[in-house]
Amino acid sequence: MGVFAKSWDELNEKLAAVRNGRKVVFTNGVFDILHVGHVRYLQEARSLGDLLVIGVNTDASVRKLKGPTRPLQNEASRAEILAGLWAVDFTVLFDEDTPEKLIHLVRPDVLVKGGDYTVETIVGAPFVMSYGGRVQPLQFVDGFSTTSIVKKMQN
Repeated sequence: MGVFAKSWDELNEKLAAVRNGRKVVFTNGVFDILHVGHVRYLQEARSLGDLLVIGVNTDASVRKLKGPTRPLQNEASRAEILAGLWAVDFTVLFDEDTPEKLIHLVRPDVLVKGGDYTVETIVGAPFVMSYGGRVQPLQFVDGFSTTSIVKKMQN
């Protein structure tokens, strides 16, 4: 079971204690309603390294991105649910518009995002590649999105 770090300092401390040459994979997102697309994505991300760290958007940042009716679940719930998945080692919240500062803190060996991104559009890619890290868009799982689930629920 993963750890929901309550602060960036806690994440940094706990990650440093277990990193010891292990390959760290980083991703980020809202993860409002966990669905099979998320699970497959996180399993694929974890397969690229030894530890998976997820930056989870705070409620305030989700409202900026998705509008006033989102998120459906609060930030602590979303982070804790993700930390409960076998593929996830650490979750931590970020409030900024992008996870750039968090990526600098984590300094992942592998930075991933969903297949709807390209290396050129992944936030933090230039930084990660600057020290020899890998940036990789992952397979997009068609037919699964929180937005489509919300629309179905409303109909």
